[in-house]
Amino acid sequence: RQEDQKLKVIFSYVFEAFCAGGLAPGWSLTVQGHADAGEDKFEINFLTDAGDIAFHVKPRFSSATVVGNAFQGGRWGQEEVSSVFPLTLGEPFEVEVSADTEHFHIYAQEQKVLQFPHRHRPLATITRVRVLSDHRLAQVELAKRGLSWGDGGY
Repeated sequence: RQEDQKLKVIFSYVFEAFCAGGLAPGWSLTVQGHADAGEDKFEINFLTDAGDIAFHVKPRFSSATVVGNAFQGGRWGQEEVSSVFPLTLGEPFEVEVSADTEHFHIYAQEQKVLQFPHRHRPLATITRVRVLSDHRLAQVELAKRGLSWGDGGY
């Protein structure tokens, strides 16, 4: 009997970092690279101690959209999709994900593309970030920055 074979996505570049003390408002992840592959093999995942994906963001070049979601308790939630898509195949790119007390904020080429509400609490249990890509990555930076109060939209 022939068994079903699952298609596996192979990523050429993987970055993973541990967030000491867990995620907190003010954390920011910046990924710079070159979008030289025509496939949708680029994603950023914020992972919990329990193995859930508290936040998954994936730019989809094939549909010119950015998708946000969470994988908790063994199932995916409702996708949030943005058609704001300033990325271009064959060009360098920069994607930034930052967190405040209520949302993840996603920027591409310094343009806000998605705001995703935190579905996982407390944020401190989000302890790892993983970037998977088949595009060339030039730099990945995970940093804690100060929050801006007042007109900053927080």
